[in-house]
Formats: sequence, structure tokens, C-alpha cells
Amino acid sequence: MLKRIGSTIKGSFATSVLAVNAVAICSTMLPVALVKLALPFGAVRRGADRALNALAESWIAVNGWWMALVQRMHWDVQGLEGLRRKGWYLVSSNHQSWVDILVLQKVFHRRVPFLKFFLKRQLLYVPVMGLAWWALDFPFMKRRSGSRAADLATARKACEKFRQIPTSVMNFLEGTRFSATKHDAQQSPYRHLLKPKVGGLATALSAMGERFDALLDVTIVYPGGVPTFWDLLSGQVRQVVVRVREREIPRDLLGGDYEGDPAFRARMQTWVKDLWTEKDARIEELVVSLRQPVGA
Repeated sequence: MLKRIGSTIKGSFATSVLAVNAVAICSTMLPVALVKLALPFGAVRRGADRALNALAESWIAVNGWWMALVQRMHWDVQGLEGLRRKGWYLVSSNHQSWVDILVLQKVFHRRVPFLKFFLKRQLLYVPVMGLAWWALDFPFMKRRSGSRAADLATARKACEKFRQIPTSVMNFLEGTRFSATKHDAQQSPYRHLLKPKVGGLATALSAMGERFDALLDVTIVYPGGVPTFWDLLSGQVRQVVVRVREREIPRDLLGGDYEGDPAFRARMQTWVKDLWTEKDARIEELVVSLRQPVGA
């Protein structure tokens, strides 16, 4: 009973800080975003984007503070050596929970440029946060039947903007959060992953492939079970395991036409399939090792 009350108090506190933080940062972003909209010149845009990204990183820093305050989470993170704040990265990760986003933001905070995500268009209308995502040029995708061409055009336009200042473009290749139901419905050939969707990744590479320094291949595992967002807010996440691998992007995948070139599409799909097969094996290896008792 006392534990439940304590979790509720922690969750209420974290929710309040999260909300106040979001409102404060987004309110500060609005005038900068309006200047960028009204004066779409190169120098103005670059300056505005730097200011907006700095504000977004402040939001991440505050989130890291309340996450540390409400729980003693053990972070087992490997693979961050050599990353650059002023680099361009394409980032890919498995996806299990909304918690993944805050985990990725904390792990990469001030190590690589601010992460930009591909988002469902409905999220544009989320109070406060939708405005922030719009100001930061997050690409909003319709993701429904008949919208593929429009979505790819949106992604391409967003990626062209990302060429102006160092940026990390984040793509969840599965397109949605993993669940056993989705896994079975897809008849996924992987044990821990859904089938990857290659179009968004291919579009990012087509729009700015030569600008990317590397692919950051991220694997996230929660040894205590996949947490809900409330679990994070209320201090019930005890451990998170993150493995980052910096990978060279094959040069024959830069600038190709995924939609119109069958040979290029086949190469891209083969590359992603190999990445996904290796990631699935890595997750299995981590899961098995984490089950072993200490000293075994």
C-alpha cells in the first residue's frame, strides 16, 4: 500500500514537472518559430534552428533531472565513444514503448545533434508538444493507404531542411511499437522485432545521404519487462540496457531512387534485413545474458 502511494506521489510530481517544462519551453519557442516562418532566409533560418534546438535540449535536460529524481534507474549503455555534437547521423532503433523516446534523448543528450523523429500527422494536434514538433521541423506523416507518395515527399522536404545544420534523423524502422499481437499478425521472421519498413530510411538517405557521417544502430532492452510511460513517471523502471553501434552507410545506398529503381530497392532491403537479423540476435543474446545469475 505504501509503495503504491509512493509511486503515485512520484508519478504526480514527474507529470507536473513534465507538463510545466513543456509549456515553458514551447512558449519560448513560439516567437523564434514565427521569426523563422516570416523570414525564411538562410542565415535567419540557421540562427533560429540553433536557438530552437538549444531550447529543445534544455527540455531534455530537465526530463533527465526528474527521471533521476523519481527512481534509481541503472543505465547500462555502451557504444557512445567517438560521437560528435556537430555531426550528421541517421539513427535507427527497435521500438517497444513511449519510454524509448526519452531513453534515446537522454542517452544521446549533448553527444549528437538533437534527434528529429518521423511522426504520425495526428500528433501535430497534441496540445503544446505538437507546436514544438512543428517548430523543430519534425516531419509529419499521414501513414495511411494512398498517402505513400505524399509522405515520401514530406520526408524528403524535411530532410532537405536538415542539411542546413548538424542533425540526427531518428527512424523507428518497425513503424510502430512492438507487441506479441502485432508480431503474430505479421508472422514476423524475427523473435524480438516486427518487420522493418524501409521507405522512410531510404527517403532520408536519398535526400541527404552524403551528408550523414554514419548510421547509429541502437538496441534497447528492458530487463524488468517493457515499461509503460506511467512506469517511468512513477519510478518503477529499474534498469535499461542500450547498445549503440556506429555503422558506415554503404555508398551505393546514397542518393538512390527507392521507388523507381528496383535494383536499388533490392539493395536497400537486403542491407536493412541484414541489420535487423543481427539486431534480433543481439537482443536475444542480451536477454539470455541478463537472465543469468551473478557469478554464473
